[in-house]
Amino acid sequence: MSLQNEAAGRLTTHVLDTASGKPAAKLRIDLFRIDGDRLMPLHSTRTNEDGRCNKPLLTGADMRSGAYELRFHVGEYFASEPVTGQTPFLDVVPVRFGIDDEKVHYHVPLLVAPFGYSTYRGS
Repeated sequence: MSLQNEAAGRLTTHVLDTASGKPAAKLRIDLFRIDGDRLMPLHSTRTNEDGRCNKPLLTGADMRSGAYELRFHVGEYFASEPVTGQTPFLDVVPVRFGIDDEKVHYHVPLLVAPFGYSTYRGS
């Protein structure tokens, strides 16, 4: 089996704190599946010391095509790691995305600072 096949069919994330230049450790993340106008909770976790989750957010039979939302609790994170000495400007950063192919790797990184964020489809 090739490495590409071993890594297939999963959803992962990585959060970097661009204000400190370090991974965002212990940041809470919630995953939802979007069904019409309903959000169905699937998973809640925290990032490890490297800003990653210890296991994929979705894999195997749980990896289904459809619409999803990740909620990154950055206000909580910045309140515990004060960078600016102020109340955090951002609270929960929602990222909505779609999965078309259950057999490929979807990676949703988040670059975050107290006053802004950026995301993209990673590899």
